Amino acid sequence: MNISKEFTASFDVDPQKGFTPICPNELPVPKGDEIAAPLNEQAKMARIRVVSKDAHPATATWRATEAKPQFSEVDGDNMDIRWNIHCVPGTQGFELLDDLPKVNDYDFAVYKGIEPDMHPYGACYHDLASTKSTGVVEYLKSEGITTVIVGGLATDYCVKTTAIQLREAGFEVIVNLAACRGIDFNTVKDAIKEMKATGVNVLDSL
Repeated sequence: MNISKEFTASFDVDPQKGFTPICPNELPVPKGDEIAAPLNEQAKMARIRVVSKDAHPATATWRATEAKPQFSEVDGDNMDIRWNIHCVPGTQGFELLDDLPKVNDYDFAVYKGIEPDMHPYGACYHDLASTKSTGVVEYLKSEGITTVIVGGLATDYCVKTTAIQLREAGFEVIVNLAACRGIDFNTVKDAIKEMKATGVNVLDSL
Protein backbone atom coordinates (compact mmCIF):
# COMPACT_ATOMS: atom_id res chain seq x y z
CA MET A 1 0.00 0.00 0.00
CA ASN A 2 1.38 3.40 -1.04
CA ILE A 3 1.17 5.88 1.85
CA SER A 4 2.01 9.55 1.33
CA LYS A 5 3.40 10.92 4.59
CA GLU A 6 2.32 14.49 3.79
CA PHE A 7 -1.35 13.53 3.78
CA THR A 8 -1.27 10.88 6.52
CA ALA A 9 -2.04 10.96 10.23
CA SER A 10 -1.27 8.34 12.86
CA PHE A 11 -3.96 7.85 15.51
CA ASP A 12 -3.09 6.34 18.91
CA VAL A 13 -6.44 5.21 20.33
CA ASP A 14 -6.54 5.04 24.14
CA PRO A 15 -3.03 3.61 24.71
CA GLN A 16 -3.46 3.98 28.46
CA LYS A 17 -2.20 1.90 31.36
CA GLY A 18 -5.77 1.29 32.52
CA PHE A 19 -6.23 -0.97 29.49
CA THR A 20 -3.17 -3.07 30.27
CA PRO A 21 -1.99 -5.63 32.85
CA ILE A 22 -0.20 -2.74 34.58
CA CYS A 23 -3.62 -1.95 36.11
CA PRO A 24 -5.20 -5.37 36.64
CA ASN A 25 -8.26 -4.03 38.47
CA GLU A 26 -9.32 -1.79 35.59
CA LEU A 27 -9.75 -3.18 32.04
CA PRO A 28 -6.53 -5.11 31.37
CA VAL A 29 -6.32 -6.08 27.70
CA PRO A 30 -3.93 -9.03 27.30
CA LYS A 31 -0.52 -7.73 26.15
CA GLY A 32 -1.92 -4.21 25.95
CA ASP A 33 1.34 -2.93 27.38
CA GLU A 34 3.24 -4.09 24.27
CA ILE A 35 1.90 -1.61 21.71
CA ALA A 36 4.04 1.47 22.32
CA ALA A 37 6.84 0.42 19.94
CA PRO A 38 4.56 -0.41 16.97
CA LEU A 39 2.60 2.80 17.57
CA ASN A 40 5.85 4.76 17.42
CA GLU A 41 6.83 2.94 14.23
CA GLN A 42 3.55 3.69 12.46
CA ALA A 43 3.87 7.34 13.46
CA LYS A 44 7.02 7.56 11.34
CA MET A 45 4.81 7.11 8.27
CA ALA A 46 2.67 10.13 9.15
CA ARG A 47 3.03 13.92 9.28
CA ILE A 48 0.41 14.32 12.03
CA ARG A 49 0.09 12.28 15.23
CA VAL A 50 -3.04 12.34 17.37
CA VAL A 51 -4.04 10.54 20.57
CA SER A 52 -7.25 9.81 22.42
CA LYS A 53 -7.62 9.16 26.13
CA ASP A 54 -10.51 7.96 28.23
CA ALA A 55 -11.01 10.43 31.08
CA HIS A 56 -13.71 8.89 33.24
CA PRO A 57 -15.02 10.08 36.61
CA ALA A 58 -14.75 7.61 39.49
CA THR A 59 -18.49 8.06 40.08
CA ALA A 60 -19.58 7.19 36.53
CA THR A 61 -23.17 5.99 36.21
CA TRP A 62 -22.06 2.96 34.18
CA ARG A 63 -19.63 1.66 36.80
CA ALA A 64 -19.88 -2.04 37.54
CA THR A 65 -20.72 -3.20 41.04
CA GLU A 66 -21.05 -6.56 42.74
CA ALA A 67 -24.81 -6.41 42.24
CA LYS A 68 -24.54 -5.06 38.68
CA PRO A 69 -21.43 -6.66 37.16
CA GLN A 70 -19.37 -5.73 34.15
CA PHE A 71 -21.06 -6.21 30.76
CA SER A 72 -24.56 -5.99 32.24
CA GLU A 73 -26.86 -3.47 30.59
CA VAL A 74 -27.29 0.07 31.89
CA ASP A 75 -30.00 2.53 30.92
CA GLY A 76 -28.99 5.74 29.20
CA ASP A 77 -28.73 7.37 25.80
CA ASN A 78 -24.94 7.46 25.83
CA MET A 79 -23.94 4.34 27.72
CA ASP A 80 -24.85 0.77 26.95
CA ILE A 81 -23.16 -1.67 29.35
CA ARG A 82 -21.36 -1.53 32.67
CA TRP A 83 -17.57 -1.50 32.97
CA ASN A 84 -15.07 -1.56 35.78
CA ILE A 85 -14.02 1.97 36.59
CA HIS A 86 -10.97 2.79 34.51
CA CYS A 87 -8.74 5.62 33.30
CA VAL A 88 -9.69 8.12 36.00
CA PRO A 89 -7.65 11.35 35.70
CA GLY A 90 -4.96 11.51 38.35
CA THR A 91 -4.55 7.73 38.58
CA GLN A 92 -1.99 5.42 37.00
CA GLY A 93 -4.67 4.00 34.70
CA PHE A 94 -5.15 7.41 33.07
CA GLU A 95 -1.50 7.62 32.03
CA LEU A 96 -0.23 6.83 28.55
CA LEU A 97 2.18 3.94 28.15
CA ASP A 98 5.67 4.98 29.22
CA ASP A 99 7.38 4.81 25.82
CA LEU A 100 4.85 7.02 24.05
CA PRO A 101 5.20 10.79 23.67
CA LYS A 102 3.85 13.11 26.33
CA VAL A 103 0.36 14.34 25.50
CA ASN A 104 1.67 17.82 24.75
CA ASP A 105 3.99 16.38 22.10
CA TYR A 106 1.07 15.07 20.02
CA ASP A 107 -0.46 17.36 17.42
CA PHE A 108 -3.99 16.85 18.76
CA ALA A 109 -5.51 15.11 21.79
CA VAL A 110 -9.04 13.89 22.44
CA TYR A 111 -10.40 13.33 25.95
CA LYS A 112 -13.60 11.29 26.02
CA GLY A 113 -16.11 9.91 28.49
CA ILE A 114 -15.70 12.81 30.90
CA GLU A 115 -19.41 13.10 31.70
CA PRO A 116 -20.58 10.51 34.28
CA ASP A 117 -23.51 9.39 32.13
CA MET A 118 -21.62 9.11 28.83
CA HIS A 119 -19.38 6.24 27.74
CA PRO A 120 -18.41 6.65 24.07
CA TYR A 121 -16.12 4.17 22.37
CA GLY A 122 -15.05 6.07 19.27
CA ALA A 123 -12.72 9.05 19.58
CA CYS A 124 -14.48 11.19 16.99
CA TYR A 125 -17.71 11.85 18.89
CA HIS A 126 -18.68 12.36 22.51
CA ASP A 127 -22.04 10.62 22.13
CA LEU A 128 -23.04 7.16 20.91
CA ALA A 129 -25.17 8.66 18.14
CA SER A 130 -22.10 10.35 16.60
CA THR A 131 -23.54 13.87 16.63
CA LYS A 132 -21.27 15.69 19.14
CA SER A 133 -17.86 16.02 17.53
CA THR A 134 -14.66 15.89 19.56
CA GLY A 135 -13.07 18.06 16.87
CA VAL A 136 -10.53 15.52 15.64
CA VAL A 137 -12.23 14.99 12.26
CA GLU A 138 -12.34 18.71 11.63
CA TYR A 139 -8.71 19.09 12.72
CA LEU A 140 -7.48 16.35 10.39
CA LYS A 141 -9.39 17.81 7.46
CA SER A 142 -8.01 21.28 8.19
CA GLU A 143 -4.52 19.78 7.95
CA GLY A 144 -5.26 18.23 4.56
CA ILE A 145 -5.10 14.67 5.88
CA THR A 146 -6.65 12.03 3.64
CA THR A 147 -5.32 8.81 5.22
CA VAL A 148 -5.34 7.79 8.88
CA ILE A 149 -3.36 4.87 10.34
CA VAL A 150 -5.03 3.60 13.50
CA GLY A 151 -3.66 1.54 16.38
CA GLY A 152 -4.42 1.26 20.06
CA LEU A 153 -6.71 -0.35 22.61
CA ALA A 154 -8.87 -2.24 22.36
CA THR A 155 -9.28 -3.63 18.84
CA ASP A 156 -12.83 -4.85 19.42
CA TYR A 157 -14.18 -1.65 20.99
CA CYS A 158 -12.56 1.79 20.77
CA VAL A 159 -10.21 1.02 17.87
CA LYS A 160 -13.03 -0.49 15.82
CA THR A 161 -15.44 2.36 16.48
CA THR A 162 -12.85 5.07 15.86
CA ALA A 163 -11.75 3.48 12.59
CA ILE A 164 -15.33 3.23 11.34
CA GLN A 165 -16.07 6.82 12.35
CA LEU A 166 -13.03 8.04 10.46
CA ARG A 167 -14.00 6.04 7.39
CA GLU A 168 -17.53 7.42 7.49
CA ALA A 169 -16.00 10.91 7.70
CA GLY A 170 -14.34 10.29 4.34
CA PHE A 171 -10.79 9.28 5.24
CA GLU A 172 -8.90 6.29 3.92
CA VAL A 173 -8.35 4.28 7.09
CA ILE A 174 -5.71 1.66 7.83
CA VAL A 175 -5.92 -0.36 11.05
CA ASN A 176 -2.49 -1.65 11.97
CA LEU A 177 -3.14 -4.82 13.99
CA ALA A 178 0.49 -4.98 15.08
CA ALA A 179 -0.20 -1.84 17.12
CA CYS A 180 -3.51 -3.11 18.54
CA ARG A 181 -4.60 -5.60 21.16
CA GLY A 182 -8.11 -6.90 21.77
CA ILE A 183 -10.18 -8.16 24.67
CA ASP A 184 -11.52 -11.38 23.17
CA PHE A 185 -10.62 -13.46 20.11
CA ASN A 186 -14.21 -13.76 18.88
CA THR A 187 -15.10 -10.10 19.31
CA VAL A 188 -11.84 -9.10 17.61
CA LYS A 189 -12.72 -11.36 14.69
CA ASP A 190 -16.17 -9.76 14.46
CA ALA A 191 -14.67 -6.28 14.73
CA ILE A 192 -12.29 -6.93 11.83
CA LYS A 193 -15.18 -8.15 9.71
CA GLU A 194 -17.24 -5.09 10.61
CA MET A 195 -14.40 -2.69 9.85
CA LYS A 196 -13.70 -4.28 6.49
CA ALA A 197 -17.39 -4.07 5.58
CA THR A 198 -17.22 -0.27 5.92
CA GLY A 199 -14.13 0.01 3.74
CA VAL A 200 -11.46 0.12 6.43
CA ASN A 201 -8.16 -1.52 5.44
CA VAL A 202 -7.13 -3.96 8.15
CA LEU A 203 -3.48 -5.08 7.99
CA ASP A 204 -1.53 -7.46 10.17
CA SER A 205 1.36 -4.99 10.06
CA LEU A 206 2.66 -2.09 7.99
